[in-house]
Amino acid sequence: MAHFVIMGCGRVGVTLAHTLDDSGHSVAVIDQDERAFRRLRSGFSGRKVTGVGFDRDTLRHAGIEQAYAFAAVSSGDNSNILATRVARETFHVPHVVARIYDPGRAEIYQRLGIPTVAAVRWSADQVLRRILPEQSINGDFREASGRLMLGEISLHEGWVGHNFAEIEEASGVRVAYLTRFGEGTLPAPDARYQQGDIVHAMIRVDSTAEISRVLSKPPVEESE
Repeated sequence: MAHFVIMGCGRVGVTLAHTLDDSGHSVAVIDQDERAFRRLRSGFSGRKVTGVGFDRDTLRHAGIEQAYAFAAVSSGDNSNILATRVARETFHVPHVVARIYDPGRAEIYQRLGIPTVAAVRWSADQVLRRILPEQSINGDFREASGRLMLGEISLHEGWVGHNFAEIEEASGVRVAYLTRFGEGTLPAPDARYQQGDIVHAMIRVDSTAEISRVLSKPPVEESE
């Protein structure tokens, strides 16, 4: 099981913490106000860390160096973004997501390579979709026969710079659209995957495990 660090023990942070705890993962919750931890149920087995979420010592105490993912879901946009950047750039956490209240900042954050979820379309489920290892493919739509699914796919950072035609050939998916800098776009086959892109593709339902296996690793380089 993986280790997760959550900054913010409000309604969303508590929902995330309980869901991950129920799934058997280890969890650490950070909040500046020790009283916020009262929202956690009595049986919560995770760690409660009082402190500022972007402070390096606080993050280390929460186990950030072993973290699979970090979610910043406090009530402050700037704090969430700063903490997420520290988690990614200083501690190299592979999966990060920040909650924001100002959708107008989405493009700036996407340029920093930080996946964001705006409060106007907020749900804890959207964060889980970006940080849980078993959520590498998330179905949004299935056609009538149930054989094909339109879903959000996660790619290893090694795919950054590769074009979508290569991604399609390696995995067997058909890229439908992507979200870049907060806006949907239809990529040309020679367009290249960038850090921060959210990719949606048509997928054969019976191939999801193989697709996840291929895309969760860097592309295989052909020998000369």
